[in-house]
Amino acid sequence: QVQLVESGGGLVQAGGSLRLSCAASGRTFSLYGMGWFRQAPGKEREFVAGISWNGGSSYYGDSVKGRFTIYRDNAKKTVYLQMNSLKPEDTAVYYCAADSGGLGVPILDQYNYWGQGTQVTVSS
Repeated sequence: QVQLVESGGGLVQAGGSLRLSCAASGRTFSLYGMGWFRQAPGKEREFVAGISWNGGSSYYGDSVKGRFTIYRDNAKKTVYLQMNSLKPEDTAVYYCAADSGGLGVPILDQYNYWGQGTQVTVSS
């Protein structure tokens, strides 16, 4: 089992940057694919980025390609989301999730474990 705790959210102006972190507990973190999702008020949860267990493959939602980067440090049991050129439409609660299949693909049902989320607010 994996427990996930996100951090790094906050308020930022449009055009700014934030880095989200997701710290995992459990001995098998390195076997899990990891993903970031987000959910804005009144909207469905949306895939943002995913990374495979060894970092060899990564995936991005169309709305964040070229602006966001996902990466992981298996020694620290942590996955990161670097967010640049932030826009007001990036405002949402961001969730970290773990995929026991190891792939980190953009399929919500693939993910078995979820964090509590961290709020990101981008002002115009």
